Amino acid sequence: MGSIIWKLAGPGAGILASGIASRLTKKVWVGVTKSAPPDNPEDPDVAWKEAVAWALASGAIIGLTRLLVERQAAVWYRKSFGEQPPGLGAGRDGRDA
Repeated sequence: MGSIIWKLAGPGAGILASGIASRLTKKVWVGVTKSAPPDNPEDPDVAWKEAVAWALASGAIIGLTRLLVERQAAVWYRKSFGEQPPGLGAGRDGRDA
């Protein structure tokens, strides 16, 4: 039963995180640059500086948001079922073995 729940919760967390991250990225961009983000950074009419800055900002915010949301989903799963989610092996805690 737990693996079925994780098959729904894992991707669900990723979808939720993507939506949150998209909105957050746009708000941060507008707050910092005081202008709208580029609609299509691949467009040659968008300046390189703006396109690269958008790619770096959106990649970092999306990656961090997904990490936070998916980790919380794994914590919830572990508390609910008493074990790590299926396919999520033991993590490294930074200590030498």
